[in-house]
Amino acid sequence: MLRQLVRLLTSLWRPFGGRGGDAAGGGGGGEGAVGREGRDGLLWYRDLGRCAGGEFSMAVVQANQVLEDQSQIESGPFGTFVGVYDGHGGPDAARYVCDHLFSRFREISSGPQGVTSDGIRRAFLATEESFITLVSQLWNTQPNIATTGCCCLVGVICQRTLYVANLGDSRVVLGKKVGNTGEIAAISLSSEHNANVEAVRQELKAQHPNDPEIVVRKHGVWRIKGIIQVSRSIGDAYMKYAQYNREPINSKFRIPEPMNMPILTANPSIMTHHLQPSDSFLIFASDGLWEHLSDQKAVEIVHSHPRAGSAKRLIKAALHEAARKREMRYSDLKRIDKKLSIRSALDH
Repeated sequence: MLRQLVRLLTSLWRPFGGRGGDAAGGGGGGEGAVGREGRDGLLWYRDLGRCAGGEFSMAVVQANQVLEDQSQIESGPFGTFVGVYDGHGGPDAARYVCDHLFSRFREISSGPQGVTSDGIRRAFLATEESFITLVSQLWNTQPNIATTGCCCLVGVICQRTLYVANLGDSRVVLGKKVGNTGEIAAISLSSEHNANVEAVRQELKAQHPNDPEIVVRKHGVWRIKGIIQVSRSIGDAYMKYAQYNREPINSKFRIPEPMNMPILTANPSIMTHHLQPSDSFLIFASDGLWEHLSDQKAVEIVHSHPRAGSAKRLIKAALHEAARKREMRYSDLKRIDKKLSIRSALDH
């Protein structure tokens, strides 16, 4: 699974007016730029920005020739919406999700019930349905769109309640103050759907009891049908519908018959958390960051420095750790060819 892009968002949330807040807007409505935005080699960053929910910092390091991943922050009467979309197999699914998931959410949440877990789930499933329709429409001319997919991590803050919806293996971690000690504790607020997690493997085996190869360990990594690590995504039609698991898609994606479809699902895990005064900030990141930084290390980096530049600081810390593991200098890791630079080291 090609996840060569680490996309990271850190946010310090302050109180806001719930459904009576800023006017809704697409493309980052209600968001204001503060501080520096720039590049450092393959690293793009925004040191500090503002939205209805508070302040944010963003950074991304690219190691693919084609950018497969997307992210967004939207603000409006519902509160603040954060999306991190980890694409694989190509950019199509992540771009589609970035263009459509928030609009589905906004449409559903504009009803009398407002923001709810069920409404967020419906937005995910509606986006999946419309993307699969697109796959069907393009199958004869662009069959490879059936092998592109996207992990989705979404956070919505409305009236001091945080909703987290997740497909795949990105993660959101809360930095929580520990009394008056000056210390910070890390609390993970998302479930991960990766075959390397024992509970995920057991879930897949229970769903496919007659398939002894539903999960296969290859080169020290567990993969579903020996192909993909994540068990939940938007897209990946070839792992959900038999009509897309045939020629002309690449043979490495094809599964021998009989195929017990669907194998993957787009039904997200959703949790809610009521924000407390001791909740200091949130880190939304794809799995590449967490491969090299523990939850606790990440929150300590954010906690011990100014908010401006938090995301850039975290990515650089992960890159330094990746370089250390490869016995390389950080400067060498930044200069290496894009396609190979962080391919196995930073696994977004």
